[in-house]
Amino acid sequence: MLRFRDILADGGLIEMVVWRLAQEVPPSRHCFKYRLVYVVDGERIIGFDNERGKGDHKHVGLREVPYQFVDVDRLIDDFQAEVERWKSAH
Repeated sequence: MLRFRDILADGGLIEMVVWRLAQEVPPSRHCFKYRLVYVVDGERIIGFDNERGKGDHKHVGLREVPYQFVDVDRLIDDFQAEVERWKSAH
């Protein structure tokens, strides 16, 4: 459904991949599988993903916290906002 990859002016890497599935990936309650990541110097700084058994969650630095998936547009907006927050703080 979506595949995007870009190297930013600051040297960071953004990659966003979203698949539409025929059925949910438990415990997620929607039919999307996704992986969005912001990488700097080979290290994942921000990541949003869902996986069987874990469900929707995000990574901010070394922390992993639940994420409330609403829809794909909101997912992308939330990811971009998290990346901008991190960049502003660093």
